[in-house]
Amino acid sequence: MGEAHTTGHRAGVPGEQTGATAETDTTLVVVTGLSGGGRSTVARALENVGFYVVDNLPQALLLDMAELAVKAGGAARRTAMVLDVRSRAFSTDLAEAIRELKERGYAPRVVFVDADDEVLIRRFESVRRSHPLQGDGRLADGIAVERGLLEEARDQADVIIDTSHLNVNQLRRRVEELFGGEDARRLRLTVISFGFKYGLPPDADFVMDARFLPNPYWVPELREHTGREEAVSAYVLGQEGADAFVDAYADLVNATTAGFEREGKRYLTVAVGCTGGKHRSVAIAEELAARLRRAGLAANAQHRDLGRE
Repeated sequence: MGEAHTTGHRAGVPGEQTGATAETDTTLVVVTGLSGGGRSTVARALENVGFYVVDNLPQALLLDMAELAVKAGGAARRTAMVLDVRSRAFSTDLAEAIRELKERGYAPRVVFVDADDEVLIRRFESVRRSHPLQGDGRLADGIAVERGLLEEARDQADVIIDTSHLNVNQLRRRVEELFGGEDARRLRLTVISFGFKYGLPPDADFVMDARFLPNPYWVPELREHTGREEAVSAYVLGQEGADAFVDAYADLVNATTAGFEREGKRYLTVAVGCTGGKHRSVAIAEELAARLRRAGLAANAQHRDLGRE
């Protein structure tokens, strides 16, 4: 999962006669993604950090809403527009709507909420709801159709939040970390630990493999502990090559951040994997995030699979 604060960035307003772009301090966020992915939770979390949230906005009205937000100022200076598949009754081309918004001089941050098909199916079944696009078919059919419709919009996203392994509180905290602070222009880094046996994080920009280090799982007194605890962390980081491994990736990330910022990227996710996501990857992720913070970067560690075993 990539990450960054987005408050305070500058968005342009198209000139009414000349087409020139005027400066404004309005922050615009567009939230979209798969049905069942967690858009409503994202919307509530944005409200918690001071956004004026417009839910289920028809994408044909995206530009109009952006213009209203800029003109209104005040409480609407931080506006989030949540779009979902139900608005396809007005227009089916969400990607084009977002493109037009950018071409008219605005600079929205686009958040795409995603999840694995199996997770989406379980969520729909748990509340006994049908998918809005499944028609007479199966849930999986509706999800497949929606993925196709949103494929280009997903490609345009500034940040993709995969909620497959997040509960409501974890997703809320994720959004608050992204949008709750100051200095939107700064690149925000998430160092996320994971277990390879549970699959790669789909939103990772860099992937590190810590499986070359001895596994604390095979040390009886460490097996039940995690990489967030001192004994496990000391064991992992004390292994030959561990310190050089962390240093190399810290240098790599440091070398790329300025370029990413110049290219307009605000969220960078560094994924650290081991077998189960409990020991080695957790310890390495915590240490890497700490070193990046000491280097002056905005970094935090998250642990996707901790507690899953």
